Order: sequence, then C-alpha cells, then structure tokens
Amino acid sequence: MNAAPADQIRLLEVQALDVRLSQIAHKRKSLPEHAEIESLNKDLTQLRDLLVAAQTEESDCAREQVKAEQDVDQVRQRSARDQQRLDSGAITSPKDLESLQREIASLAKRQGDLEDVVLEVMERRESAQERVSELTGRVAAVQAKTDDATGRRDVAYEGFDAEAALIAKEREVVAGSVPAELLKLYEKLRAQQGGVGAARLYQRRCEGCHIELNITELNEVRAAAADAVVRCENCRRILVRTAESGL
Repeated sequence: MNAAPADQIRLLEVQALDVRLSQIAHKRKSLPEHAEIESLNKDLTQLRDLLVAAQTEESDCAREQVKAEQDVDQVRQRSARDQQRLDSGAITSPKDLESLQREIASLAKRQGDLEDVVLEVMERRESAQERVSELTGRVAAVQAKTDDATGRRDVAYEGFDAEAALIAKEREVVAGSVPAELLKLYEKLRAQQGGVGAARLYQRRCEGCHIELNITELNEVRAAAADAVVRCENCRRILVRTAESGL
C-alpha cells in the first residue's frame, strides 16, 4: 500500500487523538466515585432490608397490642358485669354467690395476666419503633452520601464527555483527510493491537512495541519508497517515518 508521507503523518495525528479518547474513556471508567457508589448502594440495600424487617416487627407488635388490649377490655367488661350482679343483691343463693365471687377472682387474675401481656407487647413495640427511627436515619444519611457521590460522578462525566466531543470532532476532520484505504488498515490494526494501529519510527525504535529495529529491518525501511506504507516487523503496526526516525 502507498500513501503520501503527509498522509501518513496525519495518520499519527489520528492515532494521537484516539489515544486521548481512550485515556478519557479510561478515566471516566476509573473514577473513584464508581467504587464509592457501589459500596454505598450495598450498604443502602442492607439497611433498607433491616428497616423493612423493623417496620414489619413494629406493625406486628401494633396488631398484637390491639388484640391484647381488646382481650383485656373484654375481661374487664365481663368482670364489671359480674361485680354489678354481685353488688345488686339479686343473687341470694350462697352457692351462686360463691361461684360468682370465684369467677370475679378468676377474671381479675386473667385481667392481670393480660395486662402483663399488653405491657410486654408495648415494650417490644417501643423497641421496634426505636429501631425503625434509627434505621430511617441511617438510610437517609447513606442516601445523602450516595447522592453526593453520584453528583460528583455526573459532574466529572460532563467534563469528560465535553472534552471527548471536542476531540472526536477534531478527529473527524483529520481522519477525513487520510486516504480511505490507509485509514481502513489503521482501524483494523488498532482493533487488533490494543488501540494503537500506527506508530512513529523514532531513533530506529518503533514507538508501538518499543523495540529497536535491527540492521536488516532498518535497511528494508531505508530502501522503501517515501510513499510506501511500511509495517513494524515485530508488532505489525503501521510504521510512520519522520525526520527523527534515525534512518
């Protein structure tokens, strides 16, 4: 393949712009905020799971408390009715009086036991409410940190994207002046060689693989026509000759 020396030099300009675009992409991908956000999101997930569990416990305790209070109220009402019957004097049979008194005593004990249950449930509910309050605060704090990190990441994204857009426009202009066949070969090699498809020959060394050409390789390059597109024998990248090639 042949291409004017000036076109080959412009290919190096395209390569330099592609390197800058790759560097921006790497910086964008390697922002410390990525790891920070990932860690914070993991913490958020765990905290939210704990919060849901605490809220469920509080809700269960609330229902249990309502049920226990209803049981106490039922016993209290029954006990009040029995006491009213006892106090009314309507029951004259000693046997019935004794039975009613035993029932009132039994209801009093039952009421006491149920009130203890209510107190125990209330304590558990209060503990669950405190846990909900604590976890809600922790979730809010971690969410605030996540929002802050996300904001910093997005600001960095905007800067990188703006810079990349300018470089991409410049690349489009420069690449448009490179012969299509030469650019096609460059793109193919760039994809195969980790993003570098063309390299300068500087002081007899390929700047693509950083290996110095041996005497035989140098003689072949020297003998090649000025418009010949030569390739590095070691990495097979396009080797662009300049005044600093050392030939």
